[in-house]
Amino acid sequence: MPGGTGLTLYPAIDLKDGACVRLRRGEMDQATIYSDDPGAQALAWQQSGFRWLHVVDLNGAFAGRPVNADAVAAILAAVTIPVQLGGGIRDMAGIERWLEAGVTRVILGSAAAKNPTLVRAACRAHPGRVAVGIDARDGYVATEGWAENSTLRALDLALRFEDAGAAAIIYTDIGRDGMLTGLNLEQTIDVASQISTPVIASGGVGGMSDLRALKNAAEKDGAGVIEGVIVGRALYDGRVTPAEALALLSG
Repeated sequence: MPGGTGLTLYPAIDLKDGACVRLRRGEMDQATIYSDDPGAQALAWQQSGFRWLHVVDLNGAFAGRPVNADAVAAILAAVTIPVQLGGGIRDMAGIERWLEAGVTRVILGSAAAKNPTLVRAACRAHPGRVAVGIDARDGYVATEGWAENSTLRALDLALRFEDAGAAAIIYTDIGRDGMLTGLNLEQTIDVASQISTPVIASGGVGGMSDLRALKNAAEKDGAGVIEGVIVGRALYDGRVTPAEALALLSG
């Protein structure tokens, strides 16, 4: 976070069967439904002052193809702030379809681990509009909606795309996601400090103290570029309030 430019806070809208939910550690049967109107939820976050939305098609991540397209379309119709979208985007046609539909940035997760050629081609074709999602369990990459584990280290995958031109690396600690137990700052900083691509932290924010810890860590020399943080359950549960969080991270 050089120069005090602040961190972007991305409220998470995770879509399962057309509703906004939060999972615990990525388990689809551990879903809490927060809203059955994704468009209204997206608008509420925009009206709260957020500058971006982070949207994931959870069914799509497991199926390997978009499933919640209608819900995503409702979100895009409801807001004017930029939206980044992940889940089930596996080919160039899908990437271009979503970008043309109004998504500002697509997130390639499983494709990054399994089809790096696609990621590089997408970054070249759409500069600044492709993020790489790295979902890690105990430091190793998980794919297919976190259902499959690999022997590839998260840092090695991040380094693989160092010269690809990705807009950001979204680093999620699966073991902490939806658990409100705090970000895995050590691993997040470890990745960010060894690459030049900006990193967005994700997984485990439970309250304002976690955001303060991230901001402090990001401001230290040698921490790399931490561009933002994704917050889900803590926002929906009221443990993090939009006004307070935005005020903290904007400075």
